[in-house]
Amino acid sequence: MNTVVTVTPNPALDQTVCVENLVLGEVNLAASLEFNAGGKGVNVAGCLADYGIETIATGLLGCDDSAAFEAMFAEKRIVDRFVRIAGRPRINVKLVDTARHETTDINLATSLPSAEDVAALQQRIVELAVPGRWFVLAGSLPPGVDVSFYRSVTRVLHAVGARVALDTSGAPLADALAATDAAELPDLIKPNRAELEVALGLSFVDEDALVHAACGLVERGIAHVVVSLGERGALGVTRASNAAAPDAAPAYEGWHAAPLRVPVASTVGAGDALVAGLIASLVEARPWPELGRRATAFAAGKLARVGPHLPDRPSLDALAAQVQVATFSVAANTRHATQQHAAQT
Repeated sequence: MNTVVTVTPNPALDQTVCVENLVLGEVNLAASLEFNAGGKGVNVAGCLADYGIETIATGLLGCDDSAAFEAMFAEKRIVDRFVRIAGRPRINVKLVDTARHETTDINLATSLPSAEDVAALQQRIVELAVPGRWFVLAGSLPPGVDVSFYRSVTRVLHAVGARVALDTSGAPLADALAATDAAELPDLIKPNRAELEVALGLSFVDEDALVHAACGLVERGIAHVVVSLGERGALGVTRASNAAAPDAAPAYEGWHAAPLRVPVASTVGAGDALVAGLIASLVEARPWPELGRRATAFAAGKLARVGPHLPDRPSLDALAAQVQVATFSVAANTRHATQQHAAQT
């Protein structure tokens, strides 16, 4: 099943203002202003569509100021299954300092969905659920939506054989990871290091501690655990393919993908592009280390663009060929990395 569904309960209209050498408290001359349909799931959908994967986007979208979303969906041939609600999408102002390569976010409040709106979204998700289809549940939840929304949706999707990737933070992530029923745990997560620390109530003193925690999540039932490390790239852990054998060792296999140094137009949405690369690689049944390589290429390709856009496939392939990926294995009795080597230069 190659079609991917992204779920964005709290989409945003991103207003990106580019300024060279932003000075707070002063009058600044903007070099450009751009509006883009946004929100984590919308960004993932845009990147997947650019890559050529059939994508359906759903969530809760305010009727006012929805034109930018509708135009993006039409341009990228994304199937629009958003539930329309009263009001307008939240507006996120992105102040991009092009000289320092820094982005300052100012996020405004969102429309408040009713209980009926949330129920309509849950029903829409059920209608789209088919065995084997990947769903990307992404972003924050609007005020008034129960923190357990993602966990309950995951249970429903797993009941019909669909697969779930979760990319959120704060209380929704903590709630999802606290699930004691494996049916409520996602198949893939992609927090950053700080988000995972908060969700688990831990502090990782070093990368070995992070790997240990990731292996623990895999053991509990999350098949693919990927943690973004900012300027240090990303780390991924899954169960080793031979882990079911009686004397199998190691029990887990992982990768550490180093980021590419590329020109940066905007860092907004780079993590969402990483998620899109992970899902695209799973849809294409790529080997586990290749997820790190392809996802890192997606993130690098997006950095050169404002908004949820990727370069063409040959350009992404060229970027992927440059990604340095180190693989490692972890023994079940230690959950410490026992081997590490360069997979490809």
